[in-house]
Amino acid sequence: MWLTGLLAAAAVLTAPRWLPARVVALRGKVFEKVNGDRAITFPNADVGPDRFEEVYGHPAANGRSRGAGLSDLFWYWLSPGPEVHQEHLEAGPRYDDVARTTRALLSGPGDVLSEAAARCTARVLDEVVTGPVTLVRLRDLMMPVWAEYFHERVFGEPCPRAARDLIVGHADDVVRSLKCVSLRHPARRARLTRYLARRVAAGDVRRPLPASLSPTEQVHYLQGTFFNTAVVQMSEAMAHLLLALAQHPHVAARLADDERHFAHVLDETMRMYPLFGIAHRITTADIELDERTTLPAGSVLCFSYPDYHATGCPRPDVFDPDRWEHPDTRAAHHIPFGVAANRPCPAWRLSPLALRAATREVLRRVTPHSTVTHTRSLPSGGPCLLVRVGESPRGLAALGALLRARDRWEDVWRSVVQLVLGTVMVLHAHRLRLAGRYFDTHDTQGRPVRREPPSTQEITE
Repeated sequence: MWLTGLLAAAAVLTAPRWLPARVVALRGKVFEKVNGDRAITFPNADVGPDRFEEVYGHPAANGRSRGAGLSDLFWYWLSPGPEVHQEHLEAGPRYDDVARTTRALLSGPGDVLSEAAARCTARVLDEVVTGPVTLVRLRDLMMPVWAEYFHERVFGEPCPRAARDLIVGHADDVVRSLKCVSLRHPARRARLTRYLARRVAAGDVRRPLPASLSPTEQVHYLQGTFFNTAVVQMSEAMAHLLLALAQHPHVAARLADDERHFAHVLDETMRMYPLFGIAHRITTADIELDERTTLPAGSVLCFSYPDYHATGCPRPDVFDPDRWEHPDTRAAHHIPFGVAANRPCPAWRLSPLALRAATREVLRRVTPHSTVTHTRSLPSGGPCLLVRVGESPRGLAALGALLRARDRWEDVWRSVVQLVLGTVMVLHAHRLRLAGRYFDTHDTQGRPVRREPPSTQEITE
């Protein structure tokens, strides 16, 4: 009896070492079921990293949503309006119309884009950093920054606090459900939808919206593209960047003296912690790679950014910005914004400018310190201590030790929560079948299609 108790106690005490990894592996098995038999993950034994971008950029690897079980899951997480989310629109005139509008809203002189990022960052830091040391979760810290930033890009005016709260509430709900640490809350998202509907109806958007979309679709397009994906991805990028600097103080110190080094730090951060885990595409025709390898039409191609980024460079698990001083771009295996031949991120120009300006503003005011686990998915949000510049607080090492211990135990229960809630949402998304049902009644350009009723002979057969 005492031996059983001892073993149980040992299992509990050592749980932070073994439980999270096993739960992640089990979650992976659950998500494999969603992909189905037609899914192919790259790179693999037949298509290695040397051909990864060739397949990714193939003209027939251009299906976005129709025909993939994964689409039902992503549409579930991205609701409302996933059918007009730019990332999930099928190729054609409607996508072209939406993409033109996005480019117009994201465009501007570099100094204007940078100044706005610095100004929004300063405003949020003034609110949050009120003492010598402030404990934050970096993703939570940065969400209000990018909520204000993209509100200005869309409406051409400062973001009211009430609107910022709606945007942050919506984006936080999306990212927490994506990471399976919380269920989604449609009512919370609908509050932002109503706000955007009022602004669109009043003609407040600073550029004409896509004429191919209905008024409701225009609202959902803005909500999904700018106040979901843009806010979430920029907040994630900043969380990874600041956490890397917090854990590599010599890199942060060098940035203060050599801002040109920022590009290398950003490249290394995005290499080790790419914002996308898997990007999926559906083949619209056969892809013949060689006489032995053909990817059939209708295949679901899953491109693993982490696996690809881990190839093509020595010591891939080491954070080393200096590797980018003289990179061989042909061997770097680095696609932080996707590939040019298959819809790269529309913010590929804006993002580095805005991230640089925001990082400069943060480091001008505070020095980040963190001892937590840094993973690509970052479900913790990046707990971090912000020490105001010029302060030398006592007990910083002790605070770091406490932060590390708290993070390890949080990781245990969070892993279990992710497994349970992830399974619940996968099953719910499978039952709702949002993408599948949409394409049962619409063509790839969003036009309703009429299904002929089955003939008498088909019914009797």
